[in-house]
This record gives sequence, C-alpha cells and structure tokens, in this order.
Amino acid sequence: MSDACCGPDEAVAPSVRGWWRVRELQYAAAAAVLLGLGWAFPEPVADGLHLLAAVVGASSFVPGALRGLRRGRLGVGLLMTIAAVGAVALGRFEEAALLGVLFSTAEGLERHAVDRTRRSLRALLSLVPRTASVLREGGEEQVAPEELVVGDRLLLRPGERAATDATLAGGATILDVSAITGESVPVEVGEGDGVPAGAINAGSAVELVVAARAVDSSLARIVHMVEQAQERRGAGQRLADRIARPLVPAILVLAVLVAGLGLVLGDPLRWIERALVVLVAASPCALAIAVPLTVVAAVGAASRHGVLIKGGAALEELGRVDTVALDKTGTLTRNEPRVVDVVVGAGSRDEVLALAAALERRSEHPLAPAVVAAGGRGPSEATDVETVPGRGLVGTVDGAPVRLGRPDWVVPGELAPDVAALEGAGATVVVLERDGVVLGALAVRDDLRVEAPAAMASLRGLGLRTVMLTGDNVRTARALAERAGIADVHAGLLPEDKASLVAPGAVAMVGDGVNDAPALATARVGVAMGAMGTDVALETADVALMGDDLRHLPQTFAHARRARRIMLQNIGLSLAIIVVLIPLAALGVLGLATVVFVHELAEVLVIGNALRGARIAALPGAAPPVPAVVPAPDGTGEGGCACC
Repeated sequence: MSDACCGPDEAVAPSVRGWWRVRELQYAAAAAVLLGLGWAFPEPVADGLHLLAAVVGASSFVPGALRGLRRGRLGVGLLMTIAAVGAVALGRFEEAALLGVLFSTAEGLERHAVDRTRRSLRALLSLVPRTASVLREGGEEQVAPEELVVGDRLLLRPGERAATDATLAGGATILDVSAITGESVPVEVGEGDGVPAGAINAGSAVELVVAARAVDSSLARIVHMVEQAQERRGAGQRLADRIARPLVPAILVLAVLVAGLGLVLGDPLRWIERALVVLVAASPCALAIAVPLTVVAAVGAASRHGVLIKGGAALEELGRVDTVALDKTGTLTRNEPRVVDVVVGAGSRDEVLALAAALERRSEHPLAPAVVAAGGRGPSEATDVETVPGRGLVGTVDGAPVRLGRPDWVVPGELAPDVAALEGAGATVVVLERDGVVLGALAVRDDLRVEAPAAMASLRGLGLRTVMLTGDNVRTARALAERAGIADVHAGLLPEDKASLVAPGAVAMVGDGVNDAPALATARVGVAMGAMGTDVALETADVALMGDDLRHLPQTFAHARRARRIMLQNIGLSLAIIVVLIPLAALGVLGLATVVFVHELAEVLVIGNALRGARIAALPGAAPPVPAVVPAPDGTGEGGCACC
C-alpha cells in the first residue's frame, strides 16, 4: 500500500476470514454503538459516551499514524489524527466520534478487501493434498508433501491430486488441470510426460517420479510470483502516488494557513475548526488506494483462471495495447508437428529422413521432434552441428557436409515446383543438401488450433488488430493466417526482425516464451502461451497463460481493459471529491460531520469499484471461466498447504 494511505502499515494477516474479525471494523462497530447510545442520553452523559466513542474509533488508526510520523512519513492517518484531536479539543465530541467510526470503517473495508483477494489467490495452494502416497522399500507410505524429495516414487490413484511436480513413470492416464490452467478439457499424458502439482488424475492409477520439492513446485512458484507482481506499480499507481505523497504535507500547510486567518479576522476558534474540516476534506486516502486495490483484485482474479499478470504495470499496458502480434508455430498452431510428405531428389526417401533426423536430434527447433520421429535413429550420427538462426542446420554426417533448412537458404533446384505446392498447402518445407547436392525435401505441418478462428474473431471484436509474425515462408504463413482470420502477415522473419516489428507502438507479442524471447522482451507487453511449468516463460514474460487455449487471450485483454477503466474511474472520483470539498470546507459551507461522511463514502465507493476488478466477465466465444478451487477429498473445501 502507498505510504500516503490511511491506516497502519501492518501486514494483512492471511488468517483473517470474516469481516467481523477485522480489527478496524471491530473498533468501528464498538464506537458506533457508543455513538448511538450517546444520542439516547442527555447532554452530560452523551458527551462522555461520544468522547469514549471518539477514543475507541481513533484507536484503530492513531497508533499507526504516530509510528509513521516517527519514521518521518506523513500519511492520511496523521491528518485524521489531527482532525480528531482538534475536534475533541474544541468540544466537538460527536463529530470526532463520527470521524472515528467512518474512517475506521473505511480502513477496515479496505483491509478486508485486500485480504479477501490475497486469500483467494493463496487458496490455489489448497489444491495440494494434505498427504501423498510414497512407494518406499516395497511398501506404500503416507507422508506430508513437504517431506517429498526429488526422485521419490508416488502412487496417484484415480481422483487424487498430485502433491508436487512429477513425471509419469510409466503407462498413460488423463489429467484434469482446469484449476491450474483454466482449461476444462482433460489432457492425456504418457510415460515421461510432466504432471504439475494440483493436477487431478482422471484416469487409472499411475506411478510418478517427483521432479520438484513442494515448495519449488510450479503451483507454489505461480502464487509467489503473483504476490510479488501485485506489489509492482503501473503508471496509474505511480500517478496516484505522485499526487498523494506531496498532497499530505501540502494539506497540513493549507490547514495552518486557514487557522492563521483566525488570528487576522479575530475568530480563532471558528477558523481552527475550518482548518480541521479542510484536513479531512483534502485527505487523499481514496486516491491512494484507487489503483493498488484494483491491481490486487484484478491480478488475483486472473491468476485464479490460469493467467499470470506480473503487476500493475503489465495490467495497465495490457489494457492499453491496440495490436496483438502472434507467433505461428506453437501459438496459433497445435504444437504437434508431423512430417506429411517427403519429396525425393538425388537421394532416397529413407536416406533423406535419416540424414534430416541426424541433424535435428541436435536441434531445439519446435519442428525438430517431428523430423526425428519420422526418421528414427539411423545408423549414422551427425557431428559439428550448428544452428544458423532463422535459416537451418549445418553439420557433418559420415564425413560429408550436410545442410537442412529453408528453401531460400538451401535452394531446392529442380524440386522447386514441389516445394512451392507443399508450401501453398500450408506445410513448412525444409530442403536437405549433402556435399552441395539436393537430396530431397521434407514437408512438416503443424495444424491450426481449432479455437484459433474464434479467438481471433473475439480479438477483432475488442477492436484489436491482429498480426502474424513467423520465420516460415510467405505461402505457408498466408495459408494458415487465412484459416485463422488474420489478414496482416509478416513471414520469413529472423528473431531480431520480430523484435524490431513489435518495438514501436502499443503492441502485445504472443509467443511460446522460449523461441520468441527477443520479441516478447521488446514488445510493450510480452504474453507467453502454454507457460505452465516453463521457467523461461514464467520469468521473462509480462503475462503468462498457463494453458494452451487461445480463447483465454481475448478474455485476458478484456479483463485488463476493464481493470484499467476501473482504475481511471477511481482516480477521477478521488480527485473530484478533493477538488469539490476543499473550497467548500475552507469557506465554511460544510461542517466536519458532513465532510467526514462524504469523504469516507467516497472511499467506500472506491473500494467497492476496485473489487469489481476481481470479476472476469465472459466474452462470446471465449473459454468459460473455470473455478480454481474445488472441495478437498475430506469435503472441507480446502486441502492442505504444504508450500507456504
């Protein structure tokens, strides 16, 4: 929270669950009861009750304000403290009590709102079960997740959740990862595939090998990174801070000047009272919480639906972009490439596949697994393999130089018509050359995601321009872009070309978080798709979509735009209240009780509006929101928390 904000700077206790347990609201309730009793008794008793109400109400913020003052921080709590003490000194006990009740109520609601959003975020960790079934020394043993070590073998029965990140030791099963990625469609996994913490086994019983300790699991990392992200400040929050911080000492100076008029005009008590009213009227508490509370609510809501937004800056930029640039392979496509055809030149089909696979076994290109799978493990191994970025591979096989790459780098010669036809059909073609002789060409196709056309239509419906950026050839790129509904295509790009294209303007780059790192880092906002368990994506991207469903993309942009509108509404309301109340208070038009009521009502409105950021509205054609927390096997609604 900003230093300019209203109450004490104590950490929000994650154990607080009901509003009745919030300390400020308890003080406010007690003070309100005393204030109400005072109205039922004659003046001497009423004054005593109102004075006691003022003391009780002020107890929630005065200690924190004094601690801040000792550290040299002038917060809104100090302004309210001065106003309350001044009202008591002038004998205005009822106004002092009302100030204490309303200010404590607003502070308590703010604390409860922040606590609620943070608690709902940390509820993700309740997806971790209280115990895990470990296979040790031929027997099964129940242990707490924090006792697991890398290499342990786990038994995961149908309906059970994985206690930490692991890999499937053998066999196959179906996983429900909707609570983590926000995608409702179960995924099939086989031997060696990863199983993230919190995933539900929707198939048969399987054995897992622990890949990470519970405290280092992908789920724990996500929660930790979102909590850190909530503290990062965007432009709107910095604007609010820039206004609120100097405003507090300025208000103190203004109040002194107003009180000083009393010495000149001959009615000191009257002008001192006006000075106290000015203190309350100009307090920027609503302004100080206008943006941070919205960020906490919006970022927390996104994380519960499988979207990691790294703080207020990323949230605001995401809501400000007007163009979405998307990588082709692995983003618009299913990331399941396969070799669909082989064109033979001077070599045989088996020879072309074997040589290509020998080179691709040393490559990290997204299409490499498809070539390796088609070619198998041949009799020869490639040596001295080097990657030529954006072009292909060079290496040596059986003493002969071999090149495999794009047709504009390895010229296909007489195979050019066949290559052009395959590219026109939407396939990516690589040409194989040995000792300067073209042996053949391989056509690899990664099919378009079925939800891509609907997702692109939703983005256009939001007024966003969509662009495809790819290193593939123009024919293949245009064929796929046409099916996806993208008119603007930039093909044949090197990684640095993508970065230069997304650098200017309000552009969000969407990629896989690994191969598109330069563009993701250069764009106004970098969005990584399918980032679950990918350290590079989680660390480098501004926004990470845990799942692979493209329909979450327009949902995320719409959520960010709505959150940004809420921020601007809160800032506008907060500034308007200050601008209107100050002159009315200084001229004596409004009394202390009225100003306190209007000021705190504005703060409550800002809090309520900010909490709207915790709701993600459904878009036509978008992936339906999936609740992140489901009841634990014991029916309590929460599982164990072994990670924090």
